[in-house]
Amino acid sequence: MSETGARSELVGTAGHGHVAPTAVLEAGALVHESAYVDAGAVIGAGSRVWHFSHVMGGAVIGARNSIGQNVVVMNGVRTGANCKIQNNVSLYEGVELADDVFCGPSMVFTNVLNPRSAVSRKSEYRATPVGQGATIGANATIVCGVRIGAYAFIGAGAVVTKDVPPYALVTGVPARRTGWMSAAGHRLVRTETLADGRERWQCEGSGERYTLVDGQMTPEAL
Repeated sequence: MSETGARSELVGTAGHGHVAPTAVLEAGALVHESAYVDAGAVIGAGSRVWHFSHVMGGAVIGARNSIGQNVVVMNGVRTGANCKIQNNVSLYEGVELADDVFCGPSMVFTNVLNPRSAVSRKSEYRATPVGQGATIGANATIVCGVRIGAYAFIGAGAVVTKDVPPYALVTGVPARRTGWMSAAGHRLVRTETLADGRERWQCEGSGERYTLVDGQMTPEAL
């Protein structure tokens, strides 16, 4: 659907359609007529909430977010600016997205390690922070309580059970590091190993250079 074609199907005034009167829609925020925004929710400036999605009270959506079709954002969730939440994603309590995070279609977050329908474990929710610029691929599963580092890249279908370092590419079940990715989303290629053991890497797309020291990848200063 083109942005231009969608404008006639969007509303942007609290109290109109399924937007609660006490919800906050900042400048330019748009909510599809089939979506629900509950009392106490905040939709940041320029953000869009698409078909059949539900933003619950207490959720705070940052500026310029795209909330795709059939997305649920639970109470207490926070997202940074310019996040893209694709179709069929649920952001459960405890999920925290920094700026520029991409959540692929039908990827899964959790917030309890050992759920039972008959046992209430709301006091046991675990936080799952996702760092700036991280990408989570379609159908990936993120077990609650792990930390996703900045610009990490989670491959499609991966099951993440432990922390992911910044810039790491992880794939598989369970997910394991299989490479490194640049901030631009390209594979990093090792170009040099220095005498002190440091490794120099370079982005295949942008040419940006990185240094790997003790398992931590960092971009080199320009």
